Amino acid sequence: MNRFYLLFALFLTTLVQAQLRSTSEEKTIEALQLKAKLDSTSLLKNLKLQNIGPSIMSGRVVDLAVNPADPTEFYVAYASGGLWHTTDNGISFTPIMDNSPTQNLGDIAVHWPTRTIWVGTGENNASRSSYAGIGLLKTTDNGKNWDFAGLADSHHIGRILINPNNPNHVVVGVTGHLYSTNDQRGVYSTKDGGKTWNRTLFINDQTGIIDLASASNNFNVLYAAAWQKDRKAWNFDGNGTGSGIYKSTDAGENWELISTANSGFPTGNGVGRIGLSVYNDSIVYAVLDNQNRREKELKTVVDGDKLVKDDFKTMNKRNFLKLDNKKLNTFLKTNGFQEKYRAENVKALVRDDVVEPIDLAKYLEDANSLLFDTPVIGAEVYKSTNAGKTWVKTNTDYIDDLFYSYGYYFAQVNVDPNNPDVIYLAGVPLIQSKDGGKTFESIDKNNVHSDHHALWINPNKPGHLINGNDGGINITYNDGKVWSKNNAPSVGQFYAIAVDNEQPYNVYGGLQDNGVWKAPHTSENNNDWLASGKNPWEMLMGGDGMQVEIDARNTNIVYTGFQFGNYFRLNLETGDRKYIQPKHELGEAPYRFNWQTPIRLSHHNQDILYLGSNKLHRSMDKGETWTSISDDLTRGGKKGNVAYGTITTISESPFQFGLLYVGTDDGLIHVSKDGGANWTNVANPLPKDLWVTEIMASKHKKERVYATLNGYRWDNFTTYIYVSDDYGVSWKNIGETLPLSPVNAIVEDPVNESLLFVGTDNGLYASLDAGNHWQSITNGLPNVAVHDLVIQKRDKHLVVGTHGRSIYKLNIASLQKVDFDLNRESLILFDVADIKHSRRWGNSWSSWGTPNTPGLNVDLYTNTETTFKTKIKTTDGIVVSSGELNADKGFNTLHYDVAFDKEGKANYLSKNKTKLETAKNGKTYLPKGEYIIEVSGNGATKSTNFKIE
Repeated sequence: MNRFYLLFALFLTTLVQAQLRSTSEEKTIEALQLKAKLDSTSLLKNLKLQNIGPSIMSGRVVDLAVNPADPTEFYVAYASGGLWHTTDNGISFTPIMDNSPTQNLGDIAVHWPTRTIWVGTGENNASRSSYAGIGLLKTTDNGKNWDFAGLADSHHIGRILINPNNPNHVVVGVTGHLYSTNDQRGVYSTKDGGKTWNRTLFINDQTGIIDLASASNNFNVLYAAAWQKDRKAWNFDGNGTGSGIYKSTDAGENWELISTANSGFPTGNGVGRIGLSVYNDSIVYAVLDNQNRREKELKTVVDGDKLVKDDFKTMNKRNFLKLDNKKLNTFLKTNGFQEKYRAENVKALVRDDVVEPIDLAKYLEDANSLLFDTPVIGAEVYKSTNAGKTWVKTNTDYIDDLFYSYGYYFAQVNVDPNNPDVIYLAGVPLIQSKDGGKTFESIDKNNVHSDHHALWINPNKPGHLINGNDGGINITYNDGKVWSKNNAPSVGQFYAIAVDNEQPYNVYGGLQDNGVWKAPHTSENNNDWLASGKNPWEMLMGGDGMQVEIDARNTNIVYTGFQFGNYFRLNLETGDRKYIQPKHELGEAPYRFNWQTPIRLSHHNQDILYLGSNKLHRSMDKGETWTSISDDLTRGGKKGNVAYGTITTISESPFQFGLLYVGTDDGLIHVSKDGGANWTNVANPLPKDLWVTEIMASKHKKERVYATLNGYRWDNFTTYIYVSDDYGVSWKNIGETLPLSPVNAIVEDPVNESLLFVGTDNGLYASLDAGNHWQSITNGLPNVAVHDLVIQKRDKHLVVGTHGRSIYKLNIASLQKVDFDLNRESLILFDVADIKHSRRWGNSWSSWGTPNTPGLNVDLYTNTETTFKTKIKTTDGIVVSSGELNADKGFNTLHYDVAFDKEGKANYLSKNKTKLETAKNGKTYLPKGEYIIEVSGNGATKSTNFKIE
């Protein structure tokens, strides 16, 4: 790691200043260096987090690299979960990037003869949670050490190609910044293994390279797919005139645009993302996300026709009133109109000019419907048989239900290396053509997740495919007739988590494209469930899983849902579910719901539920009916195709019913002290236009409130954390000393008001002094985005929801007791929980099983690095075990195996006439009784007692 940051420091001399409002390359590198320093000096670096899964649903795969000599060995790159390695065909995986500064990946390439791995950091997709990277990383020892290899301001890497004849010659397609313009994009080439780079193709500061492909036996011939896009928080244009196909005949040194107006390949503003696949020196395939609009189909409503939304956009009042009531009611019911809107009364509203027919169409046009219903041409396949000189579209019909309106998420094509007529398209399903792209059929199966991003085709074994999608890895040996699911890694991309108070308590969470799940926190991430057929993680709902609220009176009642405010009340005991999204009135502008719409159950009455759109809605009856208790609390939205001007976070004070806070995606924070009758904007002293990720009313002081802001959607990575002690009238910045990284979550400890935890795009932090100083928590947790934090009060656990590495938990009992001067105390020994004795200690149910091994963790704090002497004694002073603990400054944990050491056993037997049995693992464990743990060093001796019952 020192080598990595040294190389980063050397690179500072070649920086290019990034665009205004986005974080500069220099600041990004400084933040990485500060993070490394903070990790090494953190007082909490020895506190170990435990991953509790889940792994069964996995997470988004962006790329694969398979050993051509042994396809049971391959690497899997996850969008925000790092790089994983398998040598047993996906039965098990090992993460090899946990020691790197980022887990956000776009592409990987392996030079197998030298085992050199190149990683392009920063996801190559352009979705809402496509995290930026830090350029190129490289390892020659399977991840033990990572070297920085340049292009730090690239943010997102599209593709990496290694010259098979010269591993130091690498060509990289750089996609560039997602939410801002920048110059470090295009094609870059190195011939010295990444020490220096030459940009060989640049189109403009909005256009990057999303794909590169080479001829199979001729690295001199390269193709590049350029992609122009412009993403803002309120709008995404995934197409533009800069998009196109380029060709190089000198290994990437010079490039020529070959998708010209006379080539047969589309040009113009509607050209979106392009994927490439080369069969040989002549045959090249390209898949295009064509964002041009489809030609309108003329449709006349006649008796027997089914009404659709678009019918009402051009319908006049006279024709509307002539509609058959039965037909109109069918439309109203199937499209979820409120019960008060039925044929007779809707016609009355139109007749009285209260509403117009077009209002029925507008009623349905929320962000979720537009995501799927936008009538673009979509996926098209083009083939060249003359090395890219001309192109012919292979499909004559629309390829429907593949890209929908979001081909920017897919647009990848793979040609079978043994048959130029067999191609595969990645989209929502994975589809195959056996006639050169004329016709297609799906090769998905029920155990194959949707949304595909990576495919490897075995050139030596027909039908052997490895597929990466939003749900992990699938493998087939018969061309998709049967697939295996290979989801060992815990790489779930959680948006939100929650806990209940059951014994043991359950953890709930909503994930990117993988629904909502629930499991006991004691769940272990292993394959034991395969024997019973029941995974401890239970799926509650599909889609993009969002926030979860649990009724504390009856934990079978759960409120959760999917994207854009589609929430339900679930009864887990009966299986019943009730759709509870608040509905606007006919003729009123549709509510604007955020992708992750916030919900909150009231602290004061669990029948009361809050839900945010652009307004705050309150239900007094568990979501059955709703009342809007505010006007629009945003800046009013912006014109665009992404829901914006929405509430993103809600908090209710535990001290007073009606003391409410809401934050929005356009930077506003409002407070109401009277249940929503009046609202005051308290965001004026804060930075403008930033996403409010968390607003949190204090559990300790009524007038205190915390706020976190996030500049991710501006490519601004500044850390914004604020606290107010006067209901938001004034704010104090408590995040200035943290390394730059957008903040997603903050939680205040319910016991110790000075103890705060913060989740950022690059890890987890804690403050022991109310935000004056921060400590990173990294033991067991890589540098992954932390999206949500919850504290289980009874068990004293911090539960950490990550967007890439599933869920962790941390025992924070010792941290809750910090009420001392951290600099003055030479030794603090914290209380130890009693444990229950078991005859199974050191034994197993059979001679072939793994012995059951108990353990006791003893937390201590010291103000300096020290070697401590440790003793375990009986209450009458017999030393039964002794040892040493090399402690770092800060919190440390003594792990005791609850067994006698050799000398301690002799001491005990010399004074006690009793029989001690030796377990099958060779250890003799302590009998029931009370014991003393004594720790000495740094000029102090402290002790604490525990019982074995």
